[in-house]
Amino acid sequence: MKSFKSLALLFTLILVIGALAACGNAPNEGNNAEGGNGDGSISGSVAIDGSSTVAPIMEVVTYNYREEAPNVETSLGVSGSGGGFKKFTKGETDLSNASRPIKQEEKDIAKENGIEYTGLKVAYDGLSVVVSKQNDFLKNVTVEQLRQIFLAEAGNKKWSDVNPDWPNEPIKIYSPGHDSGTFDYFNEVILEEKEMVSNENVTLHEDDNVLVKGIANDPYAIGYFGYAYYLENKDSLKVLGIDNGDGNPVKPSGETIQDGSYDPLSRPLFSYVNNEAVKNNPAVYDFVKFTLNNAGSAAEEVGYVALPQEKYDAQMEKINEIAGK
Repeated sequence: MKSFKSLALLFTLILVIGALAACGNAPNEGNNAEGGNGDGSISGSVAIDGSSTVAPIMEVVTYNYREEAPNVETSLGVSGSGGGFKKFTKGETDLSNASRPIKQEEKDIAKENGIEYTGLKVAYDGLSVVVSKQNDFLKNVTVEQLRQIFLAEAGNKKWSDVNPDWPNEPIKIYSPGHDSGTFDYFNEVILEEKEMVSNENVTLHEDDNVLVKGIANDPYAIGYFGYAYYLENKDSLKVLGIDNGDGNPVKPSGETIQDGSYDPLSRPLFSYVNNEAVKNNPAVYDFVKFTLNNAGSAAEEVGYVALPQEKYDAQMEKINEIAGK
């Protein structure tokens, strides 16, 4: 299976080329888009950027939209949640995908620039803590043990420093970079905004596939990223059950992510839309409607979890209200 990051680059090129996209193979070939079809009579452009975690969903949605509305030029960038918001809050993009809510400082920049926006939830994700299939000493981990592994103040460099029953080997950490919404979420709910360890055994990278390869090839490595990347690589990775202090470790699955029992690592995924673009750019309005009608099926196709239909419907009403429809 091709990596999501490679697909992101590929589909961005295909979408910009326009009509040539019809000659390629859609990422969900044989699975037609459901619900609100794009308006083939509309022309214009839609600029999207942001989270690598949300990107697999939007790749499917955007490709399908190009099939239905070939006169709309749709570009999809992947610069991370933080990088996406830097552009969005300056008015450079119409939609900003994010694996975390917009921060107060980003809200302030948007306000300064006169950017009004609406945050849409497109799916649920379970941030997955993983080790190599070669790892034979970990099946579950407590939140407190994660803090002992990842926090700089803990000072633990070897697995045996955290648990004497674990190997006397260096802990190799693989983490998304600081521009990633996934890092922000892990930092908030696990590290409680404290400094993460930083040494020669820590690799930070914005490309989740780099993290996957590093963890898969080292029995003493540990890392985390979105659930879809685990599913794509489950033959070489082992996902850990998370014990939130009650003695009952829970692994991520469609059911545990949606019902919230995969706590505290269940999270919503977002796409923020520029309200002015929704009002005044028919292509953006049409694309956002198409996204809400198809995000659920796209999410399930790539390994995330759809929202209940009523939540998509309620957001559709909000978008129609913004557009004056």
